[in-house]
Formats: sequence, structure tokens, C-alpha cells
Amino acid sequence: MMAMAMPSMVDYLLRFGDSALILSQRLCAWCGKAPALEEDIAISNVALDLLGQARMWLSLAGELEGLGRDENDLAFFRDSSEFRNLLLVEQADEHYADTMVRQCFFDIWHVLALDALEASTDERIASIARQARMEVGYHVRRSRDLVMRLGGGGAKARAMMQAAVDKLWRYTGEMFECDGLDLAMVVQGVGFDPCALKPPWLDDVQIVFAGAGLKLPSQEAWIQTGGKRGRHSLQHVELLAEMQHLPRLHPGARW
Repeated sequence: MMAMAMPSMVDYLLRFGDSALILSQRLCAWCGKAPALEEDIAISNVALDLLGQARMWLSLAGELEGLGRDENDLAFFRDSSEFRNLLLVEQADEHYADTMVRQCFFDIWHVLALDALEASTDERIASIARQARMEVGYHVRRSRDLVMRLGGGGAKARAMMQAAVDKLWRYTGEMFECDGLDLAMVVQGVGFDPCALKPPWLDDVQIVFAGAGLKLPSQEAWIQTGGKRGRHSLQHVELLAEMQHLPRLHPGARW
């Protein structure tokens, strides 16, 4: 009987790096197309912050993997099934309400996750979390504010925001799913228990969305998971095809 492989620190790092990378790519699609000039600049800055965070996580993952792959190799030369991002961040945008609801759900979780990772016994992980946390503090303030403003922006805006909440809610539960890899990282003092983040996340989300006049679906609603284990949507495959086209067409190319 074959021995089971030990949970991988590399896979754990990829969960954070891939989520930041894929969300950054989603947000970059709004560059030059956001609903206002100020917002165009702001969302581009958030995308760049997330891209920088992705580089830190993926660089460390590549170093620990020991196969000579750097952050560029991990970003551009893996297929969809090798990515470990949350399903929430790969969801395509029909309109800006989708973007901001997704961003607020993610940002509130992201702050809590980074706060927890700052206590990691691995100083490299704790250091990345500290650096990222300074940027994400701005992200969450911005997304909370925009959800409140859009939800209170009239009947049409509120209807679009409510539709986005109803569509994206099913993907939020994965953020609090605790599997064998999470448990192994907790035992080692490296990571955190995702389940412990749900009560504070839910408290914050309920305050923000109630203030925006938006209703959250039932806590018993069906939840979609799988992204953390490499099971992704066709939307993810299409996003990677666009993101990875040039590096794969011209491997090793340099500016």
C-alpha cells in the first residue's frame, strides 16, 4: 500500500498567491473601463497591490519547491488544475456591482487571514503577511465604502448589487473550509484555522451590507468549493488563456 504524501507548504502558499494573482487579473480588466476616472485609478492600484502580494507568495513557494521555478514560472506555466485560488476571485464580472461585492467579501476575509498569518511561526510567511496587511487595510476601507454607496444609490443600483450578492454568496463558504492541509499548517504553527475567521467575517459583512440596504442569503445556502484543491470553472481556464498567452507564445522572452 502506497504511503500518503505529506501536506505541502508549497500548496499552502499557492492558496494565497494564486488568489491574489487571479483577483488582480480580474481587476486589471477594468483598467480604462471603470465607471469613473477616480475609480479607474483606484481599482488599478488595488490590482497592482495584489499582484505584488502574489509575487511574494509565489516567489517563496518556488523557493521552497526547489525545482528552479520562480514567480513567473508559477504564474504563467501552470494549467488551471494546478492553481489553488479561491473560486470567489475567479468569477467573471457582468458589471461593476459584481466587482465590488466580490471585492468586499474577499477584502474582509483577507484582512482577517493576514492578521492570523502575522502570528505564523515561519518568519517568511509572517513578513509577507505584515507587508500585505498594510495595503489590504486600504482595500477593505474602500470596498466597504463603495458597497454602502452603491447599495444606497437608488433602486437600479441596489437591484444590481443585490443580484451580485445572491450570485456570489455561494462562493464565500470556501474561505472558511478547513481541510487536511489547513489542519497540518495549524499543527505546525504555520497557518490558521479558516473556520475561526467566519464569525468575525460574518459580523463585519452583515453590518456593511445591512447598512447598504442589501440582504444576505441564508447561512444554510448551498456552498460551492473546490478551488483550493484545483477544481476550477471554465471562466478560470479562459482567464488563464488570456493572462498566459504571451509568456507561452514567447517563453524566455525579456523586455
